[in-house]
Parts: sequence; C-alpha cells; structure tokens
Amino acid sequence: MSDADRDARDDAVLALLRAVRDFGDAHDRMTGSMKHGMDMNVTDLAALRLLIMREDQGVAVTPADIARHLRISTASTTTLLDRLEAADHIVRAPHPTDRRARVVHLTDHARAEFFRLFSTRLTAMREAIGGFSDEELRAATRVLDATASALDPD
Repeated sequence: MSDADRDARDDAVLALLRAVRDFGDAHDRMTGSMKHGMDMNVTDLAALRLLIMREDQGVAVTPADIARHLRISTASTTTLLDRLEAADHIVRAPHPTDRRARVVHLTDHARAEFFRLFSTRLTAMREAIGGFSDEELRAATRVLDATASALDPD
C-alpha cells in the first residue's frame, strides 16, 4: 500500500470514528430528552431499553440480567425495579422454567410511553437511512456491530 493509500485509509477511518462519536453524542441527547419525557433517570431508561430489546428477541429478562447489563449491584437493581414497578413501567413475575427466579416485563403503559416519545425519532432515522442500498446498510450494520463489540466486549 502506498503512502497516499495509507493516508486515505487513515482519513476514512478517522471520519468514521468521528461519525461514531457524533452518533453517540446524538444518542446521549436523545436519551436525555426521553428521560425527562418519561420522568426517570438514565439508568431507569436503560433498563426499559434492555427490556424492549430483549422483548423484540423473545428473551426473558431476570433482575440478574438487568444488573449485569447495567453493571450495578443486585441491591441497586432491586431499588431500580421497585421504582419502575411503582411507576407502572414494569411487572415482576415468576420465571417460566426456574421456580426460584423472577422475570421482568414491561407494562403496556411503559411500552406506549417509550414508543410515544421514540416514534418520531424512529421515523426520522428510517427516513435518514431509506436512501441507502441494501449493501450499504449491511456494511453499516457490520461497522456498528464491530464498534459496539469494541466498546463493550462483555
């Protein structure tokens, strides 16, 4: 590879890293406005986002899963779940296969509030990426997946 090719490659990598940084900043600002709209803190919103993601995947979520995902203690997780349950955002239920465990589900109220606040942004994101080819979207997905794994290898 020539020096010019290396320089062009470095420029392209730096441009992408800047775009990832800018995306992270935009996501943080969106999360900030959503937490105010739902009257909750960032950790509460992150727990709801985890529940929504896992619900989409058809995966049950336990309090231990939430603690690991958020990297908080089990005591803090209990406090978090108590707060979300009191606000009618979650319900705790017996685990379907492990009688000792519990699972956490979103309430219809929380799901409706989350999507009420997020739907405008989701529509805007769909419109923003709608003009890209399938190949470009697959490449972007690979880039974002690789970047997420690099940021959070656990």
